[in-house]
Amino acid sequence: MHRRDFIVAALATTVLAKAAHAAGPRILVAKSPTCGCCGAWIDRMRDAGFAVDARDVDQDTLYALKAQLGIGPEHASCHTAQVDGYVIEGHVPAQDIQRLLAERPDAAGLAVPGMPTGSPGMEMGDERDPYDTLLVRKDGSATVFAQH
Repeated sequence: MHRRDFIVAALATTVLAKAAHAAGPRILVAKSPTCGCCGAWIDRMRDAGFAVDARDVDQDTLYALKAQLGIGPEHASCHTAQVDGYVIEGHVPAQDIQRLLAERPDAAGLAVPGMPTGSPGMEMGDERDPYDTLLVRKDGSATVFAQH
């Protein structure tokens, strides 16, 4: 087993173990140590009542985790999170995550590809780009889950 594969497996195992013991929704975030918008998104999730554990990882490990969790390049963003068996890719709003957890669709999770201005953690005053939160299916396909 390569070092990167070991780290990815350990991260995934940690997520499952923590989620099993959490009293409420706990989000584990893998992110670059130099990305400020990831930290801002984490703050928004905490403000919404989620318990958040963040892990700084190198880019190779982050890309490997995305691939392992079924997030292709077309759905990728700057950070990858996991909550209660689902992957959350990028700047997904808290209300979309709460809806996902309430409805529990058969899917890999949610993604907001790229880094749209005005999404959680990407606020720039009154500037807002329209964006979609995608429901990513286990086969890698996606449909619109919410429009913002």
